[in-house]
Amino acid sequence: MSLIQNLPALQVVLPLFAAPLCLFLRHPRLAWLFALAVGGAVFAIAVSLTMTVGEVGAFSYEMGGWAAPWGIEYVIDPLDTLILCLVSGIGLLVLLYAGPSVEAEIPRGLIPQFYVLYLLCLTGLLGMVATGDVFNLFVFLEISSLSTYALVALGRDPRAQTAAYRYLILGSLGATFYVIGIGLLYMMTGTLNMEDLARLIPEVADTRTVSVAIAFLAVGLSLKLALFPLHKWLPAAYTYAPSVVTAFVAATATKVAVYVMVRIFFTVLGPIDAFQTLPAAVHETQVVSFLAILAMLSGSAVAIFQPNLKRLFAYSSVAQIGYMMLGISMVSVTGMTAGLVHMVNHAMIKGTIFMALGALILRLGWPRLERLDGVGYRMPVTFAAFVIGALSLIGVPGTSGFISKLYLVKAALEDQHWIMAAAVVLSSFLAIIYVWKILEVAYMRSPPADAAPVREAPLIMLAPLWILALANLYFGLDTTYTIGLSESAAEFILNYTPGEGPGFEHPLLTGHGAAESGGTH
Repeated sequence: MSLIQNLPALQVVLPLFAAPLCLFLRHPRLAWLFALAVGGAVFAIAVSLTMTVGEVGAFSYEMGGWAAPWGIEYVIDPLDTLILCLVSGIGLLVLLYAGPSVEAEIPRGLIPQFYVLYLLCLTGLLGMVATGDVFNLFVFLEISSLSTYALVALGRDPRAQTAAYRYLILGSLGATFYVIGIGLLYMMTGTLNMEDLARLIPEVADTRTVSVAIAFLAVGLSLKLALFPLHKWLPAAYTYAPSVVTAFVAATATKVAVYVMVRIFFTVLGPIDAFQTLPAAVHETQVVSFLAILAMLSGSAVAIFQPNLKRLFAYSSVAQIGYMMLGISMVSVTGMTAGLVHMVNHAMIKGTIFMALGALILRLGWPRLERLDGVGYRMPVTFAAFVIGALSLIGVPGTSGFISKLYLVKAALEDQHWIMAAAVVLSSFLAIIYVWKILEVAYMRSPPADAAPVREAPLIMLAPLWILALANLYFGLDTTYTIGLSESAAEFILNYTPGEGPGFEHPLLTGHGAAESGGTH
């Protein structure tokens, strides 16, 4: 059996098995280099899977040769490849950036354990995307979550432990709600396979058990993705976690949670129109849209008053999650495309911003606004990358953030949702206010007379930072890849019918591990 046959499994198994090996590499630099090599291999696998799906369409992989629904099935489709490339690519860049930052912020003796947790978190995120089994998704959700709690607790500020504990409590509640929801679905259908569920659920869609299951799933996943008002764990976790952890989690974890929400509600529950089954005075999508708008406006408004930059951009992330959910809640190809493309663009934006903040922390200490007087001239290369990320966050033309907001407004106007379009514009104006506060301090104030000279961040940190910064510009000008893949994934999701996928037998994917396509999870 050739290596390419097992790429779906290797995407997850490689970082999982590599993680504990970091413990045997007691020297921090060796552990970093080993984790970096694993991250590079994982990204190469994701790119290879993307090319395969582009050639032959969606396909499935039977773990251990056990056919679904009895065995665990991995399914790779256009939406999966988009998120796999996003998560593995960001994971690789953050690992490249991590060396000096981790050595400065984490005790030397804990650095090998840090890379163990990092690779486990990466494993969980990739597994959630690749799996075609709702309980297996829960297992990967917990692998990712437990490792993230520990990563947040490694922050040098004592409040990091409190933030991690709060994240643990709320994250466990979210996971509990999710597993209760899938337990109820299993009770009614007798299967945990996603495609099998999608085929069987219409037969029991009118039961109260299914309605309750959908409610549990909605609340549990909303907690995981930090949808307003279930976002209280996010600001403290982002603020007090080590800089590398904040950059990685902000760019990937909430995006994967949004992906899971889309996957569950539009493919597994799509055949019964899950939003219609919940007893409510208004359509459930209107509730999601309302919460998304509240997230956009409240998150941006609260960010204006934050003196700590990590906390400021944590609240900004709450607003950006609102943008994603607003697009998805429109249930149209343009709206779904807007939500998905903002997942990709926001990963690049927040990766750039939090990497830049990590470099500032390395040289200046705690990232409070009053410490940034003249930093635009003291660390010009680092802060220029930050400015690109901040302008993209606002949505300035020529940046990736502009494309996201343009498609959101376009989707809202297509369906004559004037309030949604106005909310996107208003939230962007609020972003201008808090970004301007930072730029004013950085470029229009002189550094203190007694301020010590400040060196630029190390090149090993600047290189991945500028890769992401330039990606914000490139994908703001050339949208062939981001819009193309997102639109393809949106059409795939919204037009999905269980058991009516493209189906194929690829010559490189035949054997014990491969199976014909079922179209999607």
